Amino acid sequence: MNGIRANLSGVLLGVAALALVACGSSGSSTSTSVSAGGSPSGSITVFAAASLTESFTAIGSAFQAANPGTKVRFSFGASSALAQQITSGAPADVFASASPENMQQVTDGKAANDSTAFARNVLEIAVPRGNPASVNALADLGKPGVKVVLCQPQVPCGALAQTVLGKAEVTLQPVSLEADVKSTLAKVQLGEADAALVYVTDVAAAGAEVKGIEIPADVNAATTYPIVALTNARNTGLAQAFVAYVLSSAGQSELAKAGFEAP
Repeated sequence: MNGIRANLSGVLLGVAALALVACGSSGSSTSTSVSAGGSPSGSITVFAAASLTESFTAIGSAFQAANPGTKVRFSFGASSALAQQITSGAPADVFASASPENMQQVTDGKAANDSTAFARNVLEIAVPRGNPASVNALADLGKPGVKVVLCQPQVPCGALAQTVLGKAEVTLQPVSLEADVKSTLAKVQLGEADAALVYVTDVAAAGAEVKGIEIPADVNAATTYPIVALTNARNTGLAQAFVAYVLSSAGQSELAKAGFEAP
């Protein structure tokens, strides 16, 4: 997990330093958009893994409530696609990836420096209500006639699924490979697939629409989520403040509520 450091204190100090600089200048909005009162203001765009949709939406609302005058906009999608967009120059202030590998792409592309791990996730089997194909274990995914959907292999949930299936020695031919974890789960929710390999957090977010089947720890696989304020952020102060909030006890509590583990 090259380039990932637990540096919450550094982030917080960075935000404080920006605030002090702004207090010595005029109260008008700058690239760091720090108000005359020393609080970050303005808006930011956060590129985040699709599996963070529910938890980051809640975190964004809480952050805005705690910082009046701020606006957090989200663009959710596959981490691999988001990393490519960032390195191609897409306007974003913060990147939260579902894998260190995709974060490394952004770092290698000079779009970010050191990132910080903020969450961990594992896979689970998702089946429709009623479990019509009687899928009760990983081995059942390889049975003839069982329609399984996976994330595309370059997407973190797809790469993790390949690892899990390899460890369990299960061979299957998926009926489709989806762009991200949400579209993968949607196939199960719509009854178009008998099972999918998705994150435990996505199964939890789907509620009664799907049933989760736990994967034994000895064959399961985990991924770590890193976050960073991007080098070319248009609102550096607010970007760093948002990262600090995700790493704070309030942010971590919201993530835990969604089923994420500590990194």
